[in-house]
Amino acid sequence: MNVPRLLIAATHSGVGKTTVACGIMAALRRRGLRVAPFKVGPDFLDPGYHAAACGDGPTRGAPAPAVVLDAWMLGEEGVRRSFAAGAADVDMAVIEGMMGLYDGADPETDAGSTAQIARLLQAPVILVLDGSALARSAGALALGYRVFDPQVPVVGVVANRLAGEEHAAYLRPGIERGAGLAFLGWLPEIADAAIPERHLGLVTAGEREGVAALIGRLADAVERHLEVPRLLELAAAAPPISGSAPAALERARLRARIALARDEAFCFYYRDNLALLEAAGAEIVPFSPLRDRELPSDTQGIYLGGGYPELHAARLAANQSMQRAICACAAQGRPIYAECGGLMYLCEVLSTDGTDYPMVGIVPGRTVMESRLQAIGYREVTLWRDTVLGPRGTVARGHEFHHSRYEGSAPVERAAFAVGERRLGYATETLLASYIHLHFGSNPRLAEQFVTQCARRH
Repeated sequence: MNVPRLLIAATHSGVGKTTVACGIMAALRRRGLRVAPFKVGPDFLDPGYHAAACGDGPTRGAPAPAVVLDAWMLGEEGVRRSFAAGAADVDMAVIEGMMGLYDGADPETDAGSTAQIARLLQAPVILVLDGSALARSAGALALGYRVFDPQVPVVGVVANRLAGEEHAAYLRPGIERGAGLAFLGWLPEIADAAIPERHLGLVTAGEREGVAALIGRLADAVERHLEVPRLLELAAAAPPISGSAPAALERARLRARIALARDEAFCFYYRDNLALLEAAGAEIVPFSPLRDRELPSDTQGIYLGGGYPELHAARLAANQSMQRAICACAAQGRPIYAECGGLMYLCEVLSTDGTDYPMVGIVPGRTVMESRLQAIGYREVTLWRDTVLGPRGTVARGHEFHHSRYEGSAPVERAAFAVGERRLGYATETLLASYIHLHFGSNPRLAEQFVTQCARRH
């Protein structure tokens, strides 16, 4: 593979790397380049803004699924395969990192970090730093990131939130001569550029008004203040890397029509999950639990992803027609797979802001929103029983991140997963629901099994 590429990393969270990454993507698109966006880590929100910046913006309430590069969930070869598939037939790949450049799953190695992805893909790293309270010290900061791991190709710096050209002049010598890195320019504090946040991170691109105008302002700022030709040179200098796009799969023998919940309440999906389902024979048909009264015709299975059901609990509760349709689907033995927000929707009650809202009710118990985060982190799970995703003992990896807690009395034999000594989730022969967002790329048999179950049970 010889794809021009850049990785936009940061010294730490909150310095504005999403702003810089989206601005660069949009500026490159203005030059007529086909840009493939990627995100490091288990993120569902930034990629919606990436899609808008790359000319493929999401419709309102339906953000584009994430294109994630996560070595902990996928393994190093899986990252290469995912990148190869996503970067096929494009002019440029732009990867946004997560957290600080070297932050990951292990305090002693680069495992699970942006640095690991940069090393695997030999992607030139552009380090974004918050220069609002820095001058020459910016050079010392950048130097530390350059020499911390010589295998990570840090090549340049973008300073964010500067006061103007005079301020930039104080940073340039330290970065260029002190740290030996290209100073690629700076961005001012841009009015209204900050992406609003809430309890699970950023407000989705599909929900936010004026996303196109915001992306335009970011592109204007990049073209005015950054050295875009130099960015292109650095991207083109990225060396060839081993790896190739996945070989064409044998035509699936089974076909299944799977209804995919997609609206403001359910919008968190890994793109690889959907691609693997389609490769296994799925016809994916979106529907809205908020607006639609019935499931798509000839539905053979349902996939309910994560999102923000708590923000739309009243509308979900009011759409009793859809709740009855899902209950009927479950009663007919058609497989249902639900992650996080999907679990919350399938429970009997969703409690938020002191109000109880009746939900679908096929998972016993209730979920209760809390002000504090209830769980976060990577999870390796082992199926505790035979399920719609595979037989007992199947291993997969995913991520958990939620503010609600589950209250229920389901027997342990109904648990879906074993995680060490813990038993998580809820499962029957035709239903699996849990808080964990599994990445099917960690075990492609999950997608094959779900499609097979949908086709056979129908």
